[in-house]
Amino acid sequence: MSWFKNIFKKEEKETLDKGLEKSSQGFFEKMTKAVVGKSKVDDEVLDNLEEILIASDVGASTTIKIIERIEERVARDKYVSVSELDGILREEISGLLLENPHASTGNIDTSKKPYVIMVVGVNGVGKTTTIGKLAHQFKSEGKSVVLGAGDTFRAAAVDQLTIWSERVGVPIVKQEMGSDPASVAFDTVQSAVAQNADVVIIDTAGRLHNKINLMNELSKIKRVMQKVIPDAPHEILLVLDGSTGQNAFEQAKQFTAATEVNALAVTKLDGTAKGGVVIGISDQFQVPVKYIGVGEKMQDLQLFNGTEFVDSFFKKR
Repeated sequence: MSWFKNIFKKEEKETLDKGLEKSSQGFFEKMTKAVVGKSKVDDEVLDNLEEILIASDVGASTTIKIIERIEERVARDKYVSVSELDGILREEISGLLLENPHASTGNIDTSKKPYVIMVVGVNGVGKTTTIGKLAHQFKSEGKSVVLGAGDTFRAAAVDQLTIWSERVGVPIVKQEMGSDPASVAFDTVQSAVAQNADVVIIDTAGRLHNKINLMNELSKIKRVMQKVIPDAPHEILLVLDGSTGQNAFEQAKQFTAATEVNALAVTKLDGTAKGGVVIGISDQFQVPVKYIGVGEKMQDLQLFNGTEFVDSFFKKR
């Protein structure tokens, strides 16, 4: 089986490389201009690099950390040539991501059965698609999955999730339009317990209304699920659209303030040059980036690995 695993891993890495191609190309084009005519890393190169990282949506706070780390190396080594800069950047960003004590270490806690995932995020970020891809992943691992259509305010959301449930071949629990989302969540976990399912994935409304309303709605869904499974949900997964850059930071701030988000999924990285946002989000939020979306296909939602991500981001094409 090891050869099969290796082939699968190679395919995953190729998908990641391709998914980050636009981000990587955009970054290196700017980097080439920034160091033209320069032989060593000096203050001007570092100032240019700071601008490039911020323009790549790494975020100001994370950029400052990266620049400070490079400055320390330049001061220590006395002379750093610009040809070494790519390698140093790769090392320092990898180091920064690995230092995050909240880095994601794997998939789900199989001791919790059913393992309940509540998915949150604004409309249009790829929430329903992420749920469908997750269901596919779990099913391909031999796990039984039940979906809950908790975004009862949009017919399109329920219809889309129903299509995904049929496509993946997993059951879905839904109610009439405008039903109480907490009622859908209750029925879903109850159904999953009755079926002895391994995983429950519940969609929620994607409205970024004021924080109090959002907090109350999500708290109610949690309370109602806990009548069936006392420690549910085991995971609150916030889905962010990577192509929105700094807007994804704002959404992360709003949702982490409104509910106890403990995992992040950053989607749509293949269609944008804003892949640097993953570096900033992973560094700034005390919540692990668990999944990244790097393509349209079912298998293109990947478990996030900081080292592999940085390796693909800094891969010369």
